[in-house]
Amino acid sequence: MNNINKDLILREKLAVQRTVMANQTTLLSFIRTSLYFLVAGLSLKSLLKLENSLWFQIIFYVVSFSTFVIGIYNYFKHSSLIKNSENHIGDYKIDYLKNT
Repeated sequence: MNNINKDLILREKLAVQRTVMANQTTLLSFIRTSLYFLVAGLSLKSLLKLENSLWFQIIFYVVSFSTFVIGIYNYFKHSSLIKNSENHIGDYKIDYLKNT
């Protein structure tokens, strides 16, 4: 007789949903950080009178762009890992039997 614990499967599905939401929150944090650096680069020239402010602006723009790209890469990498783990919901018995 195949005895399936439906509560455990529900907990696994809810855990995957929480992980998806955490991944989305992390993406938004990366975007927010990149926007902070972008705004800092834009306002640097008018806020401070520095001789080489163009170099500081370029540095802030590069950091902003790289933070944005890293965030997008991180999001899609973890999104694919999450989708691959969704296939294993309900397979806890198989994993348990393999380890014993």
